[in-house]
Amino acid sequence: MSDPRPKEHSARDLLRELFPETHRELFGEAQGGPALPPTLGLYPVADGRLALVHGDQLAEFTPIPPKGSSALHCDLCHHTRSRSEAHVYRVQVGARRTRYVTLCTPTHGCQSRAGARGLEALAWRIFPIENLHAD
Repeated sequence: MSDPRPKEHSARDLLRELFPETHRELFGEAQGGPALPPTLGLYPVADGRLALVHGDQLAEFTPIPPKGSSALHCDLCHHTRSRSEAHVYRVQVGARRTRYVTLCTPTHGCQSRAGARGLEALAWRIFPIENLHAD
């Protein structure tokens, strides 16, 4: 028969769960514990650009000035949006390779609709980025 009492947690367990940064500062990275998933997200940066972060990889999305009036299909959440609700972005993935991606603006709701699986699919299309500065 199982114990009806709730499982007791140590202060260290609670600190790791509720305040992960403080836990890292006090105890360092977890040794032998479960590995944390890599950072994955799309973040706004200066001048309307976006940054896609996946682990230690970073891609910069530069907006392209809008042309035309037709609707755009978002590559992340797969919703159709008007020109005022979506933008086309250029991503340089190699010395002579560029990808174009359409995303909703703002991207917060778009990322919520797409979820982690959608962000991973977008990252899969962009990464790895080749070395842009040939020696």
